[in-house]
Amino acid sequence: MVHRRDFIKKTALITGGLGIAGNSAFALASRSKLKGNALPRWKGFNLLDFFSPDPRSSYGGTTEEDFKWMSDWGFDFVRIPMAYPSYLKFNRDKDITPEEVYQVDEEALERVDQLVYLAHKYNMHVSINLHRAPGYCINAGFHEPYNLWFHKEAQMAFLWHWEMWANRYKNISRDNISFDLLNEPAMISDMNNQHAAKEEVPEHLYAELVEITARKIWKVNPDHLVIADGNQVGTKVIHEITHLPIGQSCRGYYPGIISHYKAPWAMKDMDNLPTLKYPGQVGDEYLSREMLEKFYAPWIKLVQSGTGVHCGECGCYNQTPHDIFLAWFGDVVDILSSNGIGFALWNFRGSFGILDSGRKDVNYEEWYGHKLDRKLLDLIEKA
Repeated sequence: MVHRRDFIKKTALITGGLGIAGNSAFALASRSKLKGNALPRWKGFNLLDFFSPDPRSSYGGTTEEDFKWMSDWGFDFVRIPMAYPSYLKFNRDKDITPEEVYQVDEEALERVDQLVYLAHKYNMHVSINLHRAPGYCINAGFHEPYNLWFHKEAQMAFLWHWEMWANRYKNISRDNISFDLLNEPAMISDMNNQHAAKEEVPEHLYAELVEITARKIWKVNPDHLVIADGNQVGTKVIHEITHLPIGQSCRGYYPGIISHYKAPWAMKDMDNLPTLKYPGQVGDEYLSREMLEKFYAPWIKLVQSGTGVHCGECGCYNQTPHDIFLAWFGDVVDILSSNGIGFALWNFRGSFGILDSGRKDVNYEEWYGHKLDRKLLDLIEKA
């Protein structure tokens, strides 16, 4: 494992001494001149090494070989969705306490450093994301000590974690790293119920949290690149932050009946799901490219206004028939790419990925001990 000091030396350093208003003032002054996306059209993958709140439950194991393959295939972006408890040190046999939320494990942080270093070695941009933040996660499975939307204590912890990450990567160029603040915000009544209603967060509440956090990050380095996931589980544009130099991240999962077909954490009535078609009538909806274009229209308009947009997650669970998945996903990535919006597949290896997805209707290509979905790879390579 690379030592953190060596990692910092080997990554690209920011040159010059910007004042505290450097990034914000420059971006705001430039917005009116922008045509098209203010963010690069990155393409890549989500890496799940720190996805679980319990590091004993591994979803990742990303290797240097993985990065080499990604780079060889032409990808230039990885997003690291992290559950904050995965890099803490506390008694995991009990519910976490508010005090323990601040107990970082330096060895775990160095493992994050290692992922970042390897990504940069292969010329890939890294997006650091809190998939589980103090007091909030789109998924159940971990007992939070408070609620991010209602408790000041949770918000202070949220700011503290982002200040820590901003300091840790203080000297890394915005070309190489960005900070995606909170995965898929929603107002959830019961954090411990996987199927609890997920409603839109009042926009002023979410926008205020985003702005305060961004300004905390910019105090560390005014050139840090900040990204905010769309409201309502990443689906809705955040209008109240468009005056700020903050990118926004959409999702490529619409409609969920295709992307999460038979996914046990997303579907309630598994025994009565409709037969899938694309294009075609599914239940009471006709699924088509026109429907997708209508869904992405607000995001395309946001790009045209000069705000940076990237699709931080997209893809399809392995129970959707492969031909339907590819037909639908081909339209999704074409709509995004033709409007200058990059995307990151969830995930690289696993049930949504191009390697070892476990689909039963794919003629896999053997790839150095893995099973490669060549048709999916070809589709996203060409996007």
